[in-house]
Amino acid sequence: MNDFKQFLLRGNVVDLAVGVVMGAAFGTVVTALVKDFITPLIAAMVGKPDFSAISFAVNGSTFNVGDFINAIIAFVLVALAVFFFVVKPINFLMSRARREPPADPTTTKCPECMSEIPIGAKRCAFCTTAIPAGAK
Repeated sequence: MNDFKQFLLRGNVVDLAVGVVMGAAFGTVVTALVKDFITPLIAAMVGKPDFSAISFAVNGSTFNVGDFINAIIAFVLVALAVFFFVVKPINFLMSRARREPPADPTTTKCPECMSEIPIGAKRCAFCTTAIPAGAK
């Protein structure tokens, strides 16, 4: 029983559980966004986007093709909403967070001839001028 308790309380399992709950809640928000905002926006531009009346019958069996088309459109709209309102902003924030600070310079200029010399140099390799200790 202790092994099972350790398994349940392991960080990965708890993180996954939180992710599933948050994903379900977020899915509800995205579905509402698509249903209440994006679909009416499309309806305002092209008419009512409802294909549920499209169907055909074969040997007494009815095939509701319109419901399937509505489901595909809803899926594409949800995918677009997730991509533009979640994936793109997260990628932008992650790229900003990953930027590395500029590296410390490894060279400096000789005060006499202005050639590039290593920071730790005591004498310029080009003009042989002695580099003062504070001139880095």
